[in-house]
Amino acid sequence: MRTGILSAGRIALQLAPEVGGSIARLDWLDGNGHIPILRALADGLDDPLEAACFPLVPFSNRIAGRTFRLGERTVHLQPNMAGESNVIHGQGWRHPWHVVALDATAAALAFVHSAGEWPWTYEARQDFALDDRGLSARISCRNLSEEPMPCGLGFHPYFPCLGEARLSTHAEGVWTIDQAILPVERVPVSGRYVLDGRPICGRGLDNGYDGWSGVAQIDPGEDAPFTLRLSSPDARYFQLYSPEEGQIFVAEPVSHANSALALPQEEWAALGIRILGPGETMAFHMRLDIIPRR
Repeated sequence: MRTGILSAGRIALQLAPEVGGSIARLDWLDGNGHIPILRALADGLDDPLEAACFPLVPFSNRIAGRTFRLGERTVHLQPNMAGESNVIHGQGWRHPWHVVALDATAAALAFVHSAGEWPWTYEARQDFALDDRGLSARISCRNLSEEPMPCGLGFHPYFPCLGEARLSTHAEGVWTIDQAILPVERVPVSGRYVLDGRPICGRGLDNGYDGWSGVAQIDPGEDAPFTLRLSSPDARYFQLYSPEEGQIFVAEPVSHANSALALPQEEWAALGIRILGPGETMAFHMRLDIIPRR
């Protein structure tokens, strides 16, 4: 089901609930047509990996070995992305969502996961609100099982490399990675990992940051009629993907560290993983402000 276009001022949003609860497009409208704020396909969307943004629920990024323990329970998961040996990004992005509310500037999507390989039933919801200054997004997860469930949340927005895009933000630490893109060692942010406003595209980074300030300033390039402010009051962690071939970069506000679930349960709280009791809900917010240059 297509939701059509939501709009406010010069900003237009299109959702694709049937494609993993994704954002299909987020555009700036001017006399020359649509300028993509987030990455957009020219043709129809049928894969969340080609979307503008998709939800991360009930965990973000990878779980090393696809296995973790909660109490006496050991959970084994299968790979869920071609070419990826570990499980990644949870279940929400791989299933259709349905529209539960919709008007000209706001929409809500929902998805219910029934216990199976992930042995807990939960309900996830995304709420989107568009105004003439930007987009507010909220994702929540409610544990519908009778046993405690681990949970982590986030968003996975893709930004286009339209020009010499620059990103500036502050974080305290960054994790080096191995060939499987799993964290190896936490080091201070320095050298190639510094995000201080230098060009962000083509950096060859796929790393998680911690001690994140919760705010990132993005300049898409001097030809773009806007700059961006990405923020989250709930995110202590920030995942950056900037492939060497350029074209896009990904700046993800997330609630927990990459592969946190694969570590002992005693470390989860410090790494951002919540354990939800029966009926308990976790929520996570993201804001993208679009700031006109003129």
